[in-house]
Amino acid sequence: MSGQPQPSSPTIAAGSPVAGAVGATAPAAPRPLKAQRRGGADWRKRAEITILAGPALVVFATFVIVPVIMAAYYGFFRWKGLGVPTDFIGFDNYISILSDRTFREAVGHNFFVVIFSLVFQGPAAILFALLMNQKIRGRSLIRVLIFVPYVISEVIVGTGWRLMTADTGAINGLFGKLGLESLQQSWLADPALAKWTLMIIITWKYIGFAVILMLAGLQSIPEELYEAAAIDGASFWRTQFQITLPLLGPTIRIWAFLSIIGSLQLFDLVNIVWGQYISATAGTSTMATYMYLNGHMAGNYGFGNAVAVVLFLISLTVALIYQRFVLRRDTEGALTGPSKKKAKKQKKEMR
Repeated sequence: MSGQPQPSSPTIAAGSPVAGAVGATAPAAPRPLKAQRRGGADWRKRAEITILAGPALVVFATFVIVPVIMAAYYGFFRWKGLGVPTDFIGFDNYISILSDRTFREAVGHNFFVVIFSLVFQGPAAILFALLMNQKIRGRSLIRVLIFVPYVISEVIVGTGWRLMTADTGAINGLFGKLGLESLQQSWLADPALAKWTLMIIITWKYIGFAVILMLAGLQSIPEELYEAAAIDGASFWRTQFQITLPLLGPTIRIWAFLSIIGSLQLFDLVNIVWGQYISATAGTSTMATYMYLNGHMAGNYGFGNAVAVVLFLISLTVALIYQRFVLRRDTEGALTGPSKKKAKKQKKEMR
């Protein structure tokens, strides 16, 4: 009844044994649901990365990292390639390489190829790609003809060009038939001409790859941009300079990176066209041919491994510098998630 006093709940004094017991037996506050979900998602993400990237990392370490370490190890020995190396000579192989004038010339030849591969192939590939991006008759056939040299084996390409550019080859023979004997040259032996002969061969062989990359980049540019430029009255060449080249920049930079690394590792065409001994006197030797001649052919595999390590370090240095100063904008722009500041802000809000 309303008039009767209601029983009141007992109060527990703070600090009493009962209060301590109640506090001790009170359950801990449950973990927030968002934190639980986030922890589970992080665990699943780590597991996916481990499962998907693990095999690739094992293969990469087995066939790249371990051989480089072993090559660096063998480079400290005078080793003939058989048995366990025992004749330890320290850094003598590396000192001999860096003090050898022939090796320094080979490094210069490599960078000559690097520079003129970019100068010759880049503009030509862009022009060919612009041409084949237009609606012209026979476009598919032109694409095939330009790309075919790239898929032909280097052995076939090198052999064919060696036969054509020999002193008694097809090129000098053609000049003789046309009465242009003054144009007959020693295309392979003359150091003043041999390096340019090499550049012509490399450009003919690899320009197809550059054209395909540029064409793929052109076809990814939205057509609406060209329509808007046409409405504004922009000319064809102004459209290419203001729209095409800026948007083609990532493709050009990736192709340039691949071209630089390939030029530093050039071996097969030089070795096939000029041979193992003529390339040095003709001014077309490279670091790889130097390694082959002074390591494998000389039976000094310790020295050859040391050259391989130096070649690796030069290529790695160039790649890191290019990545740092040229490809950085592309790698940052390729992130599909939010920026770092946005991500931190969202993380704080979730907490």
